[in-house]
Amino acid sequence: MILRLANLALLVLYPVAWFAPMLRAGLLPLFGLSEISVVTGLQSLWRSDVFLALVVTAFALFAPYLKTIGLALVQFGLLDTRALPALRTLGKLAMADIFLIAIYITVAKGIGLGHVETAWGLYLFTGCILASLGIGLATGRSGAAR
Repeated sequence: MILRLANLALLVLYPVAWFAPMLRAGLLPLFGLSEISVVTGLQSLWRSDVFLALVVTAFALFAPYLKTIGLALVQFGLLDTRALPALRTLGKLAMADIFLIAIYITVAKGIGLGHVETAWGLYLFTGCILASLGIGLATGRSGAAR
């Protein structure tokens, strides 16, 4: 029951994390923003690099949300447990987005073009991804948490 509630909470927490400030940056040429969230970062990417925007949209929005919905369907007996390996793959794709953000932070700090600091949204988004991975593993071990 706790796994189900935790998973359903992610359906609310993910959209909050998408709009929460992930970075605070000054003089970062790619974005030109003072606060960057997943959504504002994607808006910038859509204007400058459509392919990268598609990839990040898939990793940051669709993969974690689809995984969470699929996991809820498994937990409530509406989807067969054989779908769990595919859902784990979606979770791993979602984690790739965190690494992409970490690379941006490292590059921005390393080349010395301004000041970059992480904000609470990055921790929320990372926590959602890690919680989703943990819930998925626990659901697989407990026989779909029934």
